[in-house]
Amino acid sequence: MLKRLFALSAVMAGLSFSATAGEGALVTFKVLSLETATELAQATLAECRKRGFQVAVTVVDRFGIVQVTLRDRFAGPHTPETARRKAWTAVSFRTNTLEIEELMKSGELTPGIRFVEGALMVGGGVPVQAAGSIVAGVGVSGAPGGEADDECAQVGIETISDKLAF
Repeated sequence: MLKRLFALSAVMAGLSFSATAGEGALVTFKVLSLETATELAQATLAECRKRGFQVAVTVVDRFGIVQVTLRDRFAGPHTPETARRKAWTAVSFRTNTLEIEELMKSGELTPGIRFVEGALMVGGGVPVQAAGSIVAGVGVSGAPGGEADDECAQVGIETISDKLAF
């Protein structure tokens, strides 16, 4: 009887361990809805237009997958891909690409980082955060310089900031 009770206790302990271990098997995360990503892209494009810039804007999700790309009619043919790479870099490195560019210039970042396939270390890629987590990235290409691209992206993010409080 004691052996049987011990065996049953061992089985029950094993079952409770499996249930506890299973709770950590899945994770949840937040990403922008398509509507919010589109609103972000449109607001960013509108800000660049207001400043007289013809650009492309890409919004990627937290994993770097494209959600939205917009290209103004006179933006160069290279701008959609450049915007995508900037947005991808911002979420991949979890840092504004203008900051990465400055760290590269100052020598604070290892030069080997330049060889990460797909990364583009120039201004215009900005991570989008909500409640301390990156939920998207926005990339802009076509304004005269990375700082101007970055400024347009920052205004776009500010436009949707009320929707990011969760």
